[in-house]
Amino acid sequence: MTDEKESTFLVTHVESDSAVLKDVNDGQVHTLSSNPGLAVDDAVEATVAPDPPMEVTYQVIEVAERRPLSIEESPEPPTVHERELAAETPTGELAREERAGVGEVHVLTPPEAETEAAVEDVIDDREGTLSRAARFGVNRVEIRSEPGVVAVRYLP
Repeated sequence: MTDEKESTFLVTHVESDSAVLKDVNDGQVHTLSSNPGLAVDDAVEATVAPDPPMEVTYQVIEVAERRPLSIEESPEPPTVHERELAAETPTGELAREERAGVGEVHVLTPPEAETEAAVEDVIDDREGTLSRAARFGVNRVEIRSEPGVVAVRYLP
């Protein structure tokens, strides 16, 4: 095999006989010539290689880890710490903080009237949000909000 690539991928599309993987580190998209049992929104630590002779499709050589990812909007408000981060962050900006253990918390500070739209933007950017989750090595994304504060929690 030539040009084997080992990375973390997000499964963005599946059919019975193929799948599409997006490398969460460089954004490159790989269409697989077969589907080794993957599901949409899976994060996959895998090695892929181009199919000879044309090298336009890929095959999975090895799957080291596979985990389903999810996004959920929580009815819980942001934590006290997330509110404090928001208070220190100018409106319209983003604060990032690593969590103790695994993951990150991203606190957005939209204008109060645009809070719900900001939450919807995070949910609608499913591919981007789940790519970050895959890159951080976590399984789920939890979104908490209150007027002027959106906490996007990347959790194990």
